[in-house]
Amino acid sequence: MDALLMHKEIPVVDIVFDEESSVILGIGTIHNSEHLPIGIPEHNGVADRAEFNSWWTERSIPASRSGIKDALEELGIPNTKALLLRCYGLSLSDQYWVKPQNTNLSWRDINFFDNPFSDDVGDVLFGANKRKDVLDLSSPDNTSVGDLKKRWKIIDGKRCLVKGGSSPFRQQPFNEVIAARIMGLLGIPHVDYSIAWDQGVPYSVCEDFVTRDTELVPAWRILKALKKSSTDSQYRRLVKCCTTLSIQNAVEFLNRMIVLDYIIANEDRHLNNFGAIRDANTLAWIGMAPIYDSGASLGFDKLPQQMKSEKDAACKPFKKRHIEQLGLVTDFGWIDFDKLSGVRDIIEAAFSDNRASEFIDATRIKAIEDSVERRIDVLKSWASAK
Repeated sequence: MDALLMHKEIPVVDIVFDEESSVILGIGTIHNSEHLPIGIPEHNGVADRAEFNSWWTERSIPASRSGIKDALEELGIPNTKALLLRCYGLSLSDQYWVKPQNTNLSWRDINFFDNPFSDDVGDVLFGANKRKDVLDLSSPDNTSVGDLKKRWKIIDGKRCLVKGGSSPFRQQPFNEVIAARIMGLLGIPHVDYSIAWDQGVPYSVCEDFVTRDTELVPAWRILKALKKSSTDSQYRRLVKCCTTLSIQNAVEFLNRMIVLDYIIANEDRHLNNFGAIRDANTLAWIGMAPIYDSGASLGFDKLPQQMKSEKDAACKPFKKRHIEQLGLVTDFGWIDFDKLSGVRDIIEAAFSDNRASEFIDATRIKAIEDSVERRIDVLKSWASAK
C-alpha cells in the first residue's frame, strides 16, 4: 500500500507498506524533514527504513499484552501491527497518522481528539464476544502500548485510559492512585488516577494529558537525538539529548522521578513510560511530561515477606538497584519530609473500598505501608548526607 505519513495536516514522507504484515517496505520522498518523528535519521535525503519500522512497531499493541492472542482471533486480525493500518495509525499520544495515496482524508475529520471512536476493539480486548462482520476497528486502542489490559473510553467528553492489573492481587490500579497522591504531597507534576470497578475487578482511570495540539515523545525516542557514546551512561546520554533538543529542566525532572520511584519501589520505569511534551504545530518543546504509569510498584506481584526483604525489587531505567539509582539524584532540597508523614493514611485510603479486600488483605496493606515508610527513612538519611 502506498501512503503518506502525515503530521496533522502536514505531509511528511512517502511510505510503502506490505498490506499483509504492515511492515514498511520502502521510504520515498521526504516532504518535510522537520516533522519526521524524533530520532529517525536521514542519509542523503532518504529516511532510515529500519528506524522507521522500529518507530512504527512501537505504536502497536505488544504481542505480550494480556489476552491479545484471543482478541486477535476474535477480531480476525493476523497480528497487532495489522491493526495499525485499520485506524490509519492514529493515536491519542501524538498527531502522526498514515494517509493512503489518492484519498481525500483529513486529520481534522478522523483524529481521535475531536471525533468519536469505536468501542469495538476495546470491548474485545476486555473479553467481549462480537460479530466480526460488524466490527468497527477505528479505535485508539489499536495504538495502545504496554502489557496490561487497557482501553480508551470517552467519559463525560474526556478521553480516558482505563487500565487493569495482573493476577492474583490486581494491585497496579491502586498503586497508580497511591503514587499520584504521594506526588501531590511532594509537588511533583503528575497524572491523577481514580479507581473504577467492572464486574468486581478494579481498573485505574486517568484523563489523557496529550491534547490535539501537543504530543508525547517517549524517552527512548529522545535518546535517538544523539549517537550512542561508549563513555556516557544512559542517564548522562539522556540529559545530553534533552539539552541538544532544548528540553528544559530535565535534571530536575529526573531527580523527582527517581525519588518517587525509590519511595514506591517502581520496577518498570522503562524508557517508553516517561518522556517530554512538544507542541505538535510549532515543534517547540513544552517540557518533560507529567509522571504517569507507576502501577508496577509497591511489591505489586510479591508476598508481604518479599516486600520486607526487597531482594527481588527490580529497578529501571538507569540502574538495576534502586539504592544505586538514588545516587544519581543531584538535589534533595525540594523534598518536604513533613508532608510525607501522612503516607500511611494515603495507602489505607486507596484500599478502603470493601471490594478491594478480595484481592488485598490487611497483612498485605501493612506490608506496603511499612516498606514505604522504611524507604522514606532511608531517603531522609540520603538527603541529610547530601
